Amino acid sequence: MQQILLNNSEPILVDETVRTVPHQRIVVRGVWNGQAVFAKVFYGARAKQHYLRDLSGVNYLVAANILTPSLLHKDESSVDGVLAYVLIFTAIPDAVNTEQLLATSSQQGRFDLAVKLVKVVASHHQANLLQTDLYPKNFLATTEHVYTIDGDGIRHYAKLDQKTALQNLSLLLSKFDVLDIEYWIDDLLAVYAQTRDWKTFPHRATVPRLVNAYRQKIASMYADKKVFRQCTDINIHQYRHSFIAWASAYSSLPIPPEIKQLDALIAKANLLKDGNTCTVALAKIDDTDVVVKRYNIKNVTHRLSRMFRQTRASISWANAYRLNFLGINTPKPIALIEQRDFYLRGKAYFLSEYVEAPDVATYFAQTQDPALSDEAVKEIVQLFYRLYLLKLSHGDMKFSNIKMLGIRPMLIDLDSMQQHYCQYFASKAHVKDLRRFMRNWKDDTSLYNAFLQAFKVVYVDHSPLKKAKISSD
Repeated sequence: MQQILLNNSEPILVDETVRTVPHQRIVVRGVWNGQAVFAKVFYGARAKQHYLRDLSGVNYLVAANILTPSLLHKDESSVDGVLAYVLIFTAIPDAVNTEQLLATSSQQGRFDLAVKLVKVVASHHQANLLQTDLYPKNFLATTEHVYTIDGDGIRHYAKLDQKTALQNLSLLLSKFDVLDIEYWIDDLLAVYAQTRDWKTFPHRATVPRLVNAYRQKIASMYADKKVFRQCTDINIHQYRHSFIAWASAYSSLPIPPEIKQLDALIAKANLLKDGNTCTVALAKIDDTDVVVKRYNIKNVTHRLSRMFRQTRASISWANAYRLNFLGINTPKPIALIEQRDFYLRGKAYFLSEYVEAPDVATYFAQTQDPALSDEAVKEIVQLFYRLYLLKLSHGDMKFSNIKMLGIRPMLIDLDSMQQHYCQYFASKAHVKDLRRFMRNWKDDTSLYNAFLQAFKVVYVDHSPLKKAKISSD
């Protein structure tokens, strides 16, 4: 069993390394003096600064009577022969990270947890404290309580102003599913106001705008920047004639790194589409079914026009991560490979997992149970409403680009998807998506009207439907 030797007490017997921040911090779960504990080991150039900041944050929480795991011991150790600082906390029995709970709970369970988190954050603000690293993973939940962890992110203000507090609350709410917040926002703001002893909630219209802005910003930072550089989720390899971004979850797959090898893989694979601009193949790599989409260069003129632009493969790569981040079903991205000569782009490849599922038209043709069809219609309409709230447009909503996992829709073919930041252009693009989708059912009056009625229920003001000029047959 691995152990962490301490300068002034018994060692920590490590059961699990929970988190590692390279050159900064290690978080472990283990046993110290016969007691179950979590320990943070700070090392590196700014070790003492991070250690003191975390310790200060914990002390602020304790002074404000905000639940946080008890600090049992402070000590020193060494990492690679260099001085390190250690904080040891009691382990909370049966506590679960709230990020994990949100991912596995029912809608009612998510709402109950959201209420608890809003109350905790309101108690922070009431005590003039601000959690600057406001992620659900920085809270632990038991059946009865929610604990604040990560003192490093806690800041104390002489008097926390209302504007800063509401920005912080909005940041928390941006971490929840967009549909959940759409339905719960009034209740959650009422809970916050009650916890703060406010008679009314000030600047009611400001919070939803802030929530949406934070959600877009965080998703963009992840999908448009982080997944194109080396990080926990992505491995980056740059060669003389190629650039490769490889999902860490699939790092064991022997994906051919060279363009010629990829073309050879496609040549012997099962072709799903063979067009001028792109070729799609179902290949098997080390017994794993992988969809390989190659974006072709048609001629010299086309090559010159694409050299300096973002490749469509990289757009698909970013959008796949964007959708996964925002909780929308799409096949998991595996790799992005671009041909590059002196940073000039040529052919590009997007690899994703293969999901065995019918497209939406085939699903409805094969489904004999009316109840299942009705549920599937509702799920698809909810998908559209989610995209509408997120200001995302797909760009090609033909039936073959929507797969069905049971009654749950899954989007594919993401190279035309756009994240809009202006409501006018977002609404305009969404109307186009609605029109294209409804054209799929022009010969099926029953399904057309079923979708129309479901859209009217979900889109309460009906404005996108009116702009799309969609009406009953």
